Amino acid sequence: MAVGQNQRNRKNDSMLTKTGKARLGPLNLAQLTKLLETSTKPKEKDKIQRALNKLAPATLPTA
Repeated sequence: MAVGQNQRNRKNDSMLTKTGKARLGPLNLAQLTKLLETSTKPKEKDKIQRALNKLAPATLPTA
């Protein structure tokens, strides 16, 4: 994680922001649901749920 480290020593991780928070955009439906189950903070759960709602209509088959 990038929090509390010098930027010169920080490894670039495309799944984390500069402050060490996880990026939810590139995750798929299964990864997001697993993350939602393991998350404990209400603010993080809301954020993951919004990402799921955003992703779900695009993955549902059309009739």
